[in-house]
Amino acid sequence: MFQQIYGNLNDSKEIAMAIIITDECINCGACEPECPNTAIYEGADDWRYSDGTSLTGNVVLPNGKEVNADDAQTPVSDEIYYIVPDKCTECKGFHEEPQCAAVCPVDCCVPDDDHVESEEELLGKQKFMHPEE
Repeated sequence: MFQQIYGNLNDSKEIAMAIIITDECINCGACEPECPNTAIYEGADDWRYSDGTSLTGNVVLPNGKEVNADDAQTPVSDEIYYIVPDKCTECKGFHEEPQCAAVCPVDCCVPDDDHVESEEELLGKQKFMHPEE
């Protein structure tokens, strides 16, 4: 199934994208501890750019957005687990495949067509959040 959705991950020219959790989510929480970027949060929980990253204070994200990494952000969903697109790198730089999709028992972690990024962009985002890796 994963290969059908993502294709050949060894093709560096392939377009990748952030992952989204669909409303089929059963709120089991299996995905949350697997995310190396701490991009997955329980529904209604506030999130921060600094959570699980090296970011702190005022930063300019790779997409040009200026934020305070320590400020609480509004939850993306109030009902189900969600993934913050600005923090999702599809596990690039850490794993061969998105770990949330690998552990999801109901296959609700799928590519987010609204957040398409190249593998280079995803790796750049990973290095920005985790320069020590």
